[in-house]
Amino acid sequence: MAKILVIEDEASIRENILELLEVEDFEPLGAANGKLGIKMAIEQIPDLILCDMMMPEIDGHGVLKALRSEPVTATIPFIFLTAKADKTDVRLGMELGADDYITKPCTPQELLKAVSVRLEKQKTISVQSQKKLDDLRTNISMSLPHELRTPLNAIMGFSELIISEYHVFEESDILEMIGQIQLSGHRLYRLIQNFLLYAELELAAANPEQLKEMQNSQFICVKSLLAEKARQQAKQANRIADLHLEIQDSSVAIDSMRLIKILEELLDNAFKFSSEGTPVSVSILAENQTFILCVKDQGRGMTADQISQLEAYMQFDRKLYQQAGLGLGLAIVQRLAELHGGELKIESSPNQETIVCVSLPVEIIS
Repeated sequence: MAKILVIEDEASIRENILELLEVEDFEPLGAANGKLGIKMAIEQIPDLILCDMMMPEIDGHGVLKALRSEPVTATIPFIFLTAKADKTDVRLGMELGADDYITKPCTPQELLKAVSVRLEKQKTISVQSQKKLDDLRTNISMSLPHELRTPLNAIMGFSELIISEYHVFEESDILEMIGQIQLSGHRLYRLIQNFLLYAELELAAANPEQLKEMQNSQFICVKSLLAEKARQQAKQANRIADLHLEIQDSSVAIDSMRLIKILEELLDNAFKFSSEGTPVSVSILAENQTFILCVKDQGRGMTADQISQLEAYMQFDRKLYQQAGLGLGLAIVQRLAELHGGELKIESSPNQETIVCVSLPVEIIS
């Protein structure tokens, strides 16, 4: 039974709509003004909202703007009820995220048809979201065994060799094999962490409360932490001389661990897909209330088609280059940016230069 909130200050109109919806087996809720309607929408999470445009204190546009800024109500279908529907009002409403307009007075059939269309559309969106989650689960179940097997085989193979033949090998050989075990262990750990993180982000995207909690975070004074992280990663890749930093201090509306994850994945790709001795640059600046993190390298790059097809578990030109891993890094960065109100942009010329930039809000959007 779909729950429908009716926000209408004229009692007679509100009651008539509520009665009509109840007869049609909907679960109707009524609010006598915009302020109460906003409160009820956040508390009740209706499946659809019918809202009068002209109301005292908070009008329909104010209600819509408030609800679209709340993660828990941002995607609820919203239909205006209005006796005033000139082009300016319609344009403003659509810019704010309205789904439809019903001009008063209207027939019961017109109202019910508009409600039915919007609920059906929302159902389609929900089905698509569920399919995406199902595809995620399928990808995990199909990819996980294969991707884990490679580093696990190395760990088991080298360790068994050391145990059974340790008296034959020189100390330097044993140390080399232990190094391979450690390297494979780190790779295995990262694979598992990235799988879990991407699954967590997809589930958070479908959970308004979890999404709101994720977005309600801020990191202040990023310069020292990110600079140190970049240097550590360059050292691990034996590319410390290639690293160039140009970092302004700033705040950003994301927690420190997720911001570090973004930098880690961008730098990992930059070092992995460029040659030693070529520069890898990290720049951070804040302008127009936007935090911008860019990583530039002079490696193999990506084509425009590859950039447009950025998806989880896709690794470009894997057969040609035989790079380890799932290609999840950029997909994780992209999802983190989107869920925090930002975006990922990639500019690349194959075999010349790649610039990957993540933009995020400087402050939490209330």
